[in-house]
Amino acid sequence: MTDLKATATTGDPRRMALENWLARVLGAAPQLEPASSDASFRRYFRLNGPAGESLIAMDAPPAQENTPQFLAVAELMRAAGVHVPAVHAAVPGEGFALLEDLGTRTYLDAIDGDNAEGLVADALAALVRWQGATRPGALPPYDEAVLHRELALFPDWYAGRHLARRFTPAQRRDWDAVCAALVDAALSQPQVYVHRDFILRNLMASDPSPGVIDFQDALVGPIAYDVLTLFRDAFHRFEQDFIERGVSHYLALARAANLPVPSSDANFRRWFDLIGVQRHLKVTGIFARLAHRDGKPKYLAEIPRFLGYLRETAPRYAETEALVPLLDALEGGH
Repeated sequence: MTDLKATATTGDPRRMALENWLARVLGAAPQLEPASSDASFRRYFRLNGPAGESLIAMDAPPAQENTPQFLAVAELMRAAGVHVPAVHAAVPGEGFALLEDLGTRTYLDAIDGDNAEGLVADALAALVRWQGATRPGALPPYDEAVLHRELALFPDWYAGRHLARRFTPAQRRDWDAVCAALVDAALSQPQVYVHRDFILRNLMASDPSPGVIDFQDALVGPIAYDVLTLFRDAFHRFEQDFIERGVSHYLALARAANLPVPSSDANFRRWFDLIGVQRHLKVTGIFARLAHRDGKPKYLAEIPRFLGYLRETAPRYAETEALVPLLDALEGGH
C-alpha cells in the first residue's frame, strides 16, 4: 500500500530538507503538523521537542525570504523587552529555524467586546517598549524609495491588474502629487523602530501577552505607523470611539516614556491619518498582487475594508482629497 505521507513529503523537497535538519538537531525524526502560513513564502510546522514541549519549525526559502534579518529583528525585539519566540536553533543560509511555540490563539481569535481594552493596552505597552529601544543604524530606514515602491503597488496591481484600468494623464498628475505629499509626511515624522504589520493576527494571546510574530520586515520609520496598523487592522474593524481612546492611551504611554510624539493630540492624529493613507494604498495593491500573482484570491475580500478606510480619511486633508474622485472613477469604471 502506498504511503501517502511519504509520497507527499517526497514531492516537497524543502520539507524533506527541513525534516532532515530537525532530525539532526533533535536526535530523532520529527512528526510535523502544519501550524500556519502567511502572505509571504514562509510556512510553519508544529512538532514536539525531546521533552514533549511544543515547538515551531520555520521554513523560509532563501530566494524569497531573509532569515538572517528575521533573527536579527528577533534579537532586537527581545532586547527591548518584547515577547518574541525564542530561537532554539537556526541555519540562516538554508532558511530554517526552530522556534518557541507561542500557542495557537492570536489576538484576532481572542478579541471580543469584553477583553478588547486589555488586549490593546498590552499591545500598546509592548509597542512603546519597542519604539523606545530605537538605536541608529540597527535597522534599515523606511526611506523615500521604499515608500514610493509601496505606493506603486496600487496603480500596478489594484488599478492595473485587478481592475484592468490605467490612469489618465490628469489622474496620474493627481496621483503623483498625492504620493509626493504622503512620502514627505512620512519622512517628516520622528523615526523609530516599526514592526510594519502590527496587526491582531501577528499578536499572540500568550504569557506574557502579547507574543509578537511576523516581524522580519521591521525598519526605522514613522512613529505613528505601528499605532495605525493596530487600529486600522487588515482583518478587524474597530469602532471610531475605541480608536480615539486607544490613541489617547498610546500617547499617554509614549509621553511617559519620553518618545518623540507631539504635545498636541491633533498633530499626532494627522500623522496617524496620513501614514494610514499610504499604508491602505499599499495593502490594497498587495492584496491584489496576492490574488493575481500568488494564487491567493481570499485576500480580495479584504480590499473593501481598505477602500473604506481611504474614503473616510482622504477627504480630511488637502494633500489627499484628490484620491476621492480617483477612487470614484476606478470603482465606477469610468
